Amino acid sequence: MKKMIIAGGSGFLGQNLASHFKEQFDEIVILSRKISCSKENVNVRFVQWDGVSQGEWSKELEGAAVLINLAGKSVNCRYNRENQRKILYSRLNATGALTIAISNLVQKPKVWLNAASATIYRHAEDKDMTEATGEYGEGFSVNVCTAWENAFLSASIPSIRKIALRIGIVLGKDDGVFIRFKNLVKFGLGGKQGKGTQFFSWIHVEDFCRSVEWLIDHEDQVGIFNITAPAPVTNRFLMHQFRRAMNCSIGLPSPEWMLKIGAVLIGTETELILKSRRVVPERLVESGFEFSYPTIPVALRNLI
Repeated sequence: MKKMIIAGGSGFLGQNLASHFKEQFDEIVILSRKISCSKENVNVRFVQWDGVSQGEWSKELEGAAVLINLAGKSVNCRYNRENQRKILYSRLNATGALTIAISNLVQKPKVWLNAASATIYRHAEDKDMTEATGEYGEGFSVNVCTAWENAFLSASIPSIRKIALRIGIVLGKDDGVFIRFKNLVKFGLGGKQGKGTQFFSWIHVEDFCRSVEWLIDHEDQVGIFNITAPAPVTNRFLMHQFRRAMNCSIGLPSPEWMLKIGAVLIGTETELILKSRRVVPERLVESGFEFSYPTIPVALRNLI
């Protein structure tokens, strides 16, 4: 029986992965803090875990072919002391709990893919950030990314192939980021945000799922991968393409001071919009992966 485990899989990415792989696996087990059920996928099962301690959930990993870990508190919040603690330790604790569980298995998963983030690189408008030449940034978000990757990659578990997924912004019809951009354009606020020169590293949700499948299937692939489309775009170009796809001629810009006020009001941080992420998937492309949606105009035509 071929089984996939998705830890922290109750959100947007996890549910899309479950749908994508539902015909390739006999059973998909989603480890989640909240018990739910899948109305669309009969072979998807939810198992409760707390992301910290060992329990009955640990037995689900026995004999599983693939483990994907997406667990971690959303970064779409204010970075106060309590939220910073939750963002960091929700990632470290989940990765640590999985490490302990795997170490006690007789039949371990063949491959473990662990989420990471493309925000580990510095604010970059001058050049592309690849896995080989990318330069790390500074600050809270980068520190979280670094600690998270170290916890995953430093875990010594023989015979398991480990892959760290430095994921960019995943665009899908049901995702909050995509919906927010659409609403801004809809209400005439789809102009540039801040200076508009900051880069936006993104990937269509279908290509995200396909890239995960590619890395699972190609057993020679291991280590760190940037999971983004090959063509990052500036914020100015992104918003122009959104307006074009939605046939909106008016798009008022949002200066930085306005974004800071808005971020406080809706409980988020401007870093999510203003940091320039110019990240490219060099290793994924070199491995032979081909994107279905390589450019933002093509992706937005499909989604809108």
